[in-house]
Amino acid sequence: MDSTTPRLLTVNVGEPRDVDLGDRIVRTAIWKSPVDGRVPVRGVNLDGDDQADRTVHGGPDKAVYAYASEDTAWWSEHTGKDLGPGAFGENLTTAGVDVSGALIGERWAIGDTLLEVRQSRMPCFKLGLRMDDPGFVRAFAQVDRPGAYLAIVRESDVGAGDAVEVVHRPDHHVTMALMHRALLQDRTLLPELLQAPELMPEWRDWILERTA
Repeated sequence: MDSTTPRLLTVNVGEPRDVDLGDRIVRTAIWKSPVDGRVPVRGVNLDGDDQADRTVHGGPDKAVYAYASEDTAWWSEHTGKDLGPGAFGENLTTAGVDVSGALIGERWAIGDTLLEVRQSRMPCFKLGLRMDDPGFVRAFAQVDRPGAYLAIVRESDVGAGDAVEVVHRPDHHVTMALMHRALLQDRTLLPELLQAPELMPEWRDWILERTA
């Protein structure tokens, strides 16, 4: 495979763990590590992966989180930290894929697995824990490099080196970066998100309530 072919750099999984903050214990699964071989993608997860709190993480519309290695490299340069695959708690670390430029409803074929882009990431304090920097959550919110949550449309398995093929790209302009900006930086952009027919109903209702 040509090195410029959009592909998976690594597949990362992790189970919940307890983190001692001194005054309390926090359970989180944001620590993900690359694994070898083929990894089944089914239900609402990858095998060997889980989320600590399904009320706000995971589920059918956030089954798989993807982040671009190019964006990780950008953060490494700007933070001075040696960040690698899985640093953002992502399941799929990609190379040559414009993840934050992906459209709501865009579909990716990775081998026989079919995934659909559903929403951008809403960062919480656990990202700050992972980066050992509470201020990182605010920094992440202000930069249009959110990555993408995907739903599992067709189950199969994935592995490092697999090509990522965009097999469907909707006819609208609502990218992950735009969704991120509208939700976290500039609420005047919220009506633009409604132009994506594939926008999740809960987000559509939430936006309509605030823009009525």
